[in-house]
Amino acid sequence: MAEKCVQQEYAPNSICFGCGPANTAGLQIESHRIDNGLIMEYLPNETHQAFPGMINGGIIGTLLDCHGNWTAAIALMDEKNLAEPPCTVTASYSVILRRPTPLGENLIVTSQINEIDGDKVKVDLLLEAGGKVCASGTGLFVAVKEGHPAYHRWN
Repeated sequence: MAEKCVQQEYAPNSICFGCGPANTAGLQIESHRIDNGLIMEYLPNETHQAFPGMINGGIIGTLLDCHGNWTAAIALMDEKNLAEPPCTVTASYSVILRRPTPLGENLIVTSQINEIDGDKVKVDLLLEAGGKVCASGTGLFVAVKEGHPAYHRWN
């Protein structure tokens, strides 16, 4: 993945635990464009375990949530021909943990835009390890307006 990730390109100072490049204690995910969505790879470390050798469900949820949020922001930017993505927040998301997610393997998270309705975007999410689906989910993400606490969060 040669091009700069969307987080570095549009929000290099973000402190978000999941996707903030400026949060050295966070996950610092790196999402890249694909057709109709984004893709990312993430290699969890030992602090991300729920029990020996398996990744905590909260970490999985965070990966899906932040990646889905960025998918929505990029989709709205493209849909509205904006120079940069609007700040979006999670309205809701659900995760189905399909099998234990192993430590020591790159996790591949893909997202696909399901629907855009005004400032709302529905996103489908998939997390795989070793070629097997470990988790899936959906999310609804919304662009926020000036006055919302998250409005300037990516600056």
